[in-house]
Amino acid sequence: MKEDLNNKEAVDKLISLVKEINTAIFVTELTKTPLQARPMSVQEIDDQGNLWFISSATSNKNFEILKDDQVQLFFANNSSSQYISIYGNATIYTDQQKIDELWTPVAKAWFEEGKKDPNVTVIKVTPSDAYYWDTKDGKIISLIKMAGSALFGNTTDIGVEGKLKL
Repeated sequence: MKEDLNNKEAVDKLISLVKEINTAIFVTELTKTPLQARPMSVQEIDDQGNLWFISSATSNKNFEILKDDQVQLFFANNSSSQYISIYGNATIYTDQQKIDELWTPVAKAWFEEGKKDPNVTVIKVTPSDAYYWDTKDGKIISLIKMAGSALFGNTTDIGVEGKLKL
């Protein structure tokens, strides 16, 4: 079933899926192949649907964003059949207040001096386009419907997908 969402509904769906999945494949240099992709944890998704990440100023990702700020994020949660693709623009910040706000103990693994390390940056991705795939009734009900369809030879509508117009 196709269900496009607009404005607040779209942002709410985006926030819900990102919070559920949390780890993105963060892709830069979208016009080159092979794609430059790496897993990144979302530190925060704000009320407007902007996604925030912690990154190193010396990372290839940051250098690539400085050349071309267009990025794509892919989220997948196979266990609950939830997926989202987000296209947007990335901005790099060095604001210490924002770094302090987003900092987690796990980030220390990448920065010797912790959140005061001069290489700590924050990347904000502002989505301009998104598409999602989700189960309509939850995983358990969807599995029951799939089993019933396979057993009785009929088709069923178990998923919903659509464009998020942000």
